[in-house]
Amino acid sequence: MKLVTRKFTIKKREQARRFVENRISYFNKFYNFKINRIAIKNTGTRWGSCSSMKNLNFNYKIIYLRSALADYLIVHELCHLGELNHSKRFWTLVSKTTSDYIKFNKELRRTPVKLI
Repeated sequence: MKLVTRKFTIKKREQARRFVENRISYFNKFYNFKINRIAIKNTGTRWGSCSSMKNLNFNYKIIYLRSALADYLIVHELCHLGELNHSKRFWTLVSKTTSDYIKFNKELRRTPVKLI
């Protein structure tokens, strides 16, 4: 059973990587941020993160989110490449491509990773 679960997770991570890279490519045409690395992980509590080294990390379960919410998550982490905080400047960056970011932020906060 563990082998099936491992193969399933690997397949879903590959699917998530293709999805995330495709959407980052689309949204980064608006931002032109330099990205060091994109990682797809199986984190227990986070949907995504961005490091000061310009690494973007996403939970593979992003593929189970509805597309508009997944896009918001990708834009959110992408904009951290420009502002490593949640300042007004950060939210101004997010709003360039996601006008309903407040709604999506609330929805994502109400969607725990462990429930999916």
